[in-house]
Amino acid sequence: MISSSSDLLAKPFLRWAGGKTWLIKHLIKVKESSFNNYFEPFLGGAATYFYLQPNGHAYLSDLNSDLIETYQAVKKDARAVIRVLETFANTEEDYYKIREREYKSSVKRAAKFIYLNQTSFNGIYRVNLKGVYNVPYGFRKKGFLDRENLLNVQSSLKNASIETSDFFNISKQIKRCDLVFLDPPYTVSHNNNGFIKYNEKIFSLDDQIRLSQLIDIIKRKGAYYILTNAAHATIDNIFEKGDKKLILNRASLIGGVNSKRGQTNEFVFTNTVL
Repeated sequence: MISSSSDLLAKPFLRWAGGKTWLIKHLIKVKESSFNNYFEPFLGGAATYFYLQPNGHAYLSDLNSDLIETYQAVKKDARAVIRVLETFANTEEDYYKIREREYKSSVKRAAKFIYLNQTSFNGIYRVNLKGVYNVPYGFRKKGFLDRENLLNVQSSLKNASIETSDFFNISKQIKRCDLVFLDPPYTVSHNNNGFIKYNEKIFSLDDQIRLSQLIDIIKRKGAYYILTNAAHATIDNIFEKGDKKLILNRASLIGGVNSKRGQTNEFVFTNTVL
């Protein structure tokens, strides 16, 4: 079952490219509906999870092991993560020192991840060919530590299993009347025929087809899914299953201060209420 309480205060504590905060206003009926367990295998900033706050068990996963370790550390001991964050400062000099520093404890690595996410350029997660995070300093004035929210996040994660995993691995755990929220990295760009070279390496068209196969399994098990994806003819062909399809407009949020930010369309496919 999805909680309908309006006083749950946890919200995303990370900035994440492709985050779904914009989608929340379309999920009111979902929040008011009853489901059993909840699955989110492309976790990212978890805006949808924090909004829905499932009462049943939640299975949260992602292939980004640094991201997952951060969620696990906050769930286990948010206060310890906060204590480390309190020793950091939002300056260009500190940023590059912390970015280069290697920590042995998961708590310190989680604090580093949150700090870099909140103070870097646009909160982008990017690593070089050696797997080293290399995003530059963002000159962001907003504070990087929200103590109250991190404690609320810890509380909201108490009924969640959190692990590093390929999205398809949830197929064996899904049962009737479960809800699966799918927000994959987009392989194609919005509203045109272009392919995203960087994301093609991360999430290819073959992965999109595997995701379509997962949705077939979800439906056969009598469970529910919500899929967000780029509004593109290729995506439409892969995921057309006779279910509901919405085309929603949102602001494009990725880009520098001087970049042109416009409106983009996104598909939402689902076999449940919206």
